[in-house]
Amino acid sequence: MNFIAAGIIMMAAVIGAGFGMCYATSKAVDAAARQPEAASRIQTILLLGCALAESTAIYAFVVSLILATAG
Repeated sequence: MNFIAAGIIMMAAVIGAGFGMCYATSKAVDAAARQPEAASRIQTILLLGCALAESTAIYAFVVSLILATAG
């Protein structure tokens, strides 16, 4: 039963992080196209946001490993 819960956690986290990063990237490209002079600032904010979205997937991976190995 723990393996099923771990799989569901990973699936939800990876899908959520993937959609979040895709949405952020599309909005950053749109913003950079509208204001090319602000592209470097937009890129910095985008990288920070993608790192935070990816960290949620890593936290979910850790939780799923704990669930899979627990009792």
